[in-house]
Amino acid sequence: MEAIRLFKLLDRNQRNTFVACFLGWALDALDFFLLTFVLVPISQDFGRSIPDVTFAITLTLMARPLGAFIFGLLGDKFGRRIPLMMDIIFYSVMELLTAFAPNFTVFLILRALFGIGMGGEWGLGASLAMETLPTEARGLFSGILQQGYMFGYLFAAAVYGIVYPLFGWRALFVVGALPALLVIYIRARVPESPVWLRQRSTVNFWASLGDILKRHWLLFLYVVLLMTAFNAMSHGTQDMYQTFLGEQRGLSVKEKSIIGIIYAIGAICGGILVGHLSQRFGRRRLIIVTVIGSIILIPAWVFSPGLSMLVAGGFLMQFTVQGVWGIVPVHLNELSPSKVRGTFPGFAYQLGNLFAANTAVIEARLAEHFRDAAGHPNYAKGLALFTLVTALSLIIVAAIGPEKRGKEF
Repeated sequence: MEAIRLFKLLDRNQRNTFVACFLGWALDALDFFLLTFVLVPISQDFGRSIPDVTFAITLTLMARPLGAFIFGLLGDKFGRRIPLMMDIIFYSVMELLTAFAPNFTVFLILRALFGIGMGGEWGLGASLAMETLPTEARGLFSGILQQGYMFGYLFAAAVYGIVYPLFGWRALFVVGALPALLVIYIRARVPESPVWLRQRSTVNFWASLGDILKRHWLLFLYVVLLMTAFNAMSHGTQDMYQTFLGEQRGLSVKEKSIIGIIYAIGAICGGILVGHLSQRFGRRRLIIVTVIGSIILIPAWVFSPGLSMLVAGGFLMQFTVQGVWGIVPVHLNELSPSKVRGTFPGFAYQLGNLFAANTAVIEARLAEHFRDAAGHPNYAKGLALFTLVTALSLIIVAAIGPEKRGKEF
């Protein structure tokens, strides 16, 4: 009932803005996750190892801070709306060009350029949404907004299951160019951030930027550390999981697609619920409690002997991992200095991505190190160990940090 009441608080402009920001992030994630489903066929097509191809994921994550910085500065200087449209067009074009990569080098370059676009979207979309929504609704809509990421995974799993068996991996990236159409909706229906419009006439952005950095550098370093732990845990439970299901558990394309859809639904439910509860019980408290739950679930997630328990473990793991991510948009925007809210949350988030960018490569190397009795890479042990370490790190970092729940913009 509380969620329904909060939905009714939104006027037409707030609804249109939120839908646009949600879809921008969801379609961005769709384009990112398509690659994680086809690491094996791409490695075969280009004659490379799976760890080599996972470097494309690393490059995408490494390039995201650059995009967050460039588009974030544009968002703080010129408004959130126009830079957001530019960003969506850019990452859609890079996704389309990936489908026609003639060799592995060009493929890597295009994934790095895509990372610039992917990095720019979240900061602009999150600041535009949080600045437009009512204060008391931020927790719920933060959870829904962040789960655009897992809706993107859900879309990717569905596209993979339908398109890949018929047309191969390159066709997936052609489908991934469709987000460009979202720009039409933003252009027609989404107004500029009211917070940015109020600040525009009173703030000399470039003159005040240096002063803001001097006064808030310690907070910025803390948020980067927090987002490094967040990103390492998130990518550690996602990017190599489909490879684990196929290579170690021997599941088919259809089975992997169905499981991907199931645990994406778990992630969506978790993100919305935990984000909403954080409005009442606090951001840091919910982060700690939810991450403890993910640690408890590690055995069911990768070591379950039966398929049913494995599916349940995947559902619950993503419920907790992406549940805690439901707090991120609102938590970072509340911690951010108001004059650089277009840049601060997104840049810190993507720098965390940069420092966690080697997640898939580390897990692939761990799997090759452990190996099972038959000499095959043991992805289960690699994923379990990496997730345990990153989860414990996130609990510690969240516990020592600040919180500004309910801050007025």
